[in-house]
Formats: sequence, C-alpha cells, structure tokens
Amino acid sequence: MIIVKIGGGEGININGIIADLSGLDKRFVIVHGANALRDKLAQDLGQPKQVLTSVKGYTSVYSDERLLDVMMMAYAGLRNKRIVELCHGHGINAVGLSGLDGKIVQGRRNKGIRVYQGKKLKIVRDFSGKPQAVNTGLLQLLLDNGYVPVLTVPIIDEQNAAINTENDDVVRVLQQALPAEMVIS
Repeated sequence: MIIVKIGGGEGININGIIADLSGLDKRFVIVHGANALRDKLAQDLGQPKQVLTSVKGYTSVYSDERLLDVMMMAYAGLRNKRIVELCHGHGINAVGLSGLDGKIVQGRRNKGIRVYQGKKLKIVRDFSGKPQAVNTGLLQLLLDNGYVPVLTVPIIDEQNAAINTENDDVVRVLQQALPAEMVIS
C-alpha cells in the first residue's frame, strides 16, 4: 500500500504525477491539496484568507464558515474532480472523496488558537482540527474492489461538522490505519 500526497501549490505537474502513478502495480491512495486554488477563489469572491499567528509563533489559516465553503469548492470540488478525471484518462479507476464522505477521516476540532490582538490575548475558535481516525472499512471496500481513493479536506469532527486540517496530518493517520509501507510526497 502506498499513499501519494500531492501538494496544493502553484505549478505542480499533476498530469505528470498521475501519468507516473498509472504504471504502479501496487494499490495506492491519493491525498491532495488545493491551497493556491483556494486562495485565488477566495480572492475572486472577495473573501481573502486570513492568517493567524499563535502566541507560540505558528501560523494557520483562519477557517470560518465562509472559508470552509471556498475550501469545499476548491479542494473537494474543482481540484478533486480534475484529479479524478486525469486518473480515468490514464486508466486509473479513481473515486473522489473528502474526509466528510462516509466519515472517511474523522477528527477533533481545535479548542482555539491563542493569539495577540493588539496587546490583548484572545482565544480564536474556528472550524479546524486534527484528524484522529480513518474509516478503514470504507477505504478497504474501495481498494478491494479496484478503486483508487482520491482524498482531500474537509474532514468531519466529533459533532459531525466539517473542519479544515493539514494534509500531512491526514497522511499520518492514513499511514497508521492502512498501514502504508510508503508515502510519496
């Protein structure tokens, strides 16, 4: 089992990656991003992303409900379906899914991000979190029947709501759940 992570930045040769994957003789799962597409779409819609910096210096994209809508359009919509289309064009029987579908990736929502706004310390809550578990039954069902899952965010939280997360964390829980012998990034 191989997990293939495709980033979401500008200029990634997705067609070349999928062409290379068509020659694999092992089962694999694709996890992909779409951050450049998300940022452009958010800008075009007049909803530019906001970046928060925690008191410890970590940065993250503030994931409010509006950004989740843009994410769903960019990640689970356009990018996911274009990758599935490319897969089929290269003879890979792919099925596109977000972590919401079939609760394929379940997580826990963050309790909040501690940030300074001016000189005040605040806790900002949003729709983001960390993946905790994978619906391995559904993944195995797909894999055992010749499908290549093409996964992306959002994932589902403990209250059955969509949340944003990092694809590196999704890959980590997938690698533990499947278990994968290799991650290609």
